[in-house]
Amino acid sequence: MSVDVLTFGLNHVSAPVAVRERVSFPLEVLKPALAGLRSAFGSAVREAAILSTCNRTEVYCAADPGIGEKLPAWLAEFNRLETGALTPHLYQYEQNNAVRHAFRVASGLDSMVLGEPQILGQMKTAVRAAAEAGTLGTLLHQLFQRTFSVAKEVRTQTAIGAQSVSMAAAGVRLAERVLGDLSQANVLFIGAGEMIELCATHFAAVRPRQMAVANRTLTRAQVLAGRFDAQTIKLSDLPDHLHDYDVVVSCTASSLPILGLGMVERAARARRHRPIVMVDLAVPRDIETEVGRLADVYLYTVDDLGRMVQSGTDARRAAVVQAETIIETRVQNFMHWMSNRAIVPTIIDYQHSADQLRMAELARARRMLARGMAPEQVIEQLAYGLSQKYMHGPLSALNHSDGAERQQLLDLLPRLMPEAGARRR
Repeated sequence: MSVDVLTFGLNHVSAPVAVRERVSFPLEVLKPALAGLRSAFGSAVREAAILSTCNRTEVYCAADPGIGEKLPAWLAEFNRLETGALTPHLYQYEQNNAVRHAFRVASGLDSMVLGEPQILGQMKTAVRAAAEAGTLGTLLHQLFQRTFSVAKEVRTQTAIGAQSVSMAAAGVRLAERVLGDLSQANVLFIGAGEMIELCATHFAAVRPRQMAVANRTLTRAQVLAGRFDAQTIKLSDLPDHLHDYDVVVSCTASSLPILGLGMVERAARARRHRPIVMVDLAVPRDIETEVGRLADVYLYTVDDLGRMVQSGTDARRAAVVQAETIIETRVQNFMHWMSNRAIVPTIIDYQHSADQLRMAELARARRMLARGMAPEQVIEQLAYGLSQKYMHGPLSALNHSDGAERQQLLDLLPRLMPEAGARRR
């Protein structure tokens, strides 16, 4: 039975952060989610992987034809949502369109920050999780290996990643818009992951007066703080220290907000109307949305930063056409591999039938030799028998066809029997 490769999900273009955070899959949830997907559809979903970042949640599958239309309902049900709540924001691609989408995502062409490199590492994490969950088979393994190869080719042969305006750099620029010179600012980072490390690197470049890292695991906070000569704070101590910071950048994997309205209100009062910039890069969000309504509090989400960085991508858009050309060629290569893979069972059956004919003629020849027939005559009979059986299928099809079907068979015959075609020429 044939198999389709497909992907469905939502991203920063199709859905706002308020929707994306409701279908976000933390790393520890990926394996249970994949198990749930396989349990829900059984063998109809043969392979699966889930890519979940702050900007997108996508499910990649190798599945039976027609199963794709049922998958979005599973995504909503798994996240305890009504199917209708996601429908306006979902997209779905199948076959070559799904392959093209995977290649574009990995190459940074579908990112909020055009050409950003982080997505490639996030895709590799998704593939590892699928492999560990036992849902990564031959087709998706081949798809993702080619995806990584295409991404490398695009980044090597085009300028798609040149002059990248990162989310971290945008955070610094937004803070400077509000506060001006940051050399006298105190900056707090909540979390200790890759995005926070990138942000800390960019903020450190403008030499703020003080930097601090707060994280649930203090050891990780100390490692990151040590790189930037920063202080560390326990998450539980945030209410007592939040008012000391002019800039707060948060990006954790928490499923619930870290900074609530009440905590930020108290910090704002303690600051006596001095402005505070809060940058929330987490999905789900770390800072309650109501915080943005407070006077003197400037709250920015990942979508706000995305709109800022998009204005700085003009220098790289010229490389997009070149990247798309590379991707299109690689899509065709992958689809050719898929089509060849699909006919393997037919080829095996055909070879098996040919072997049976060969063995039957060989057994007949051996019987002739055993009866004392001359070897030359046996060989002639063997060759004649094989040629007759070799021609039986094509000739029978021709004899039982007419019109367009017969012409199609006549056109194919020279390709199936090259010697016949050569004589006709």
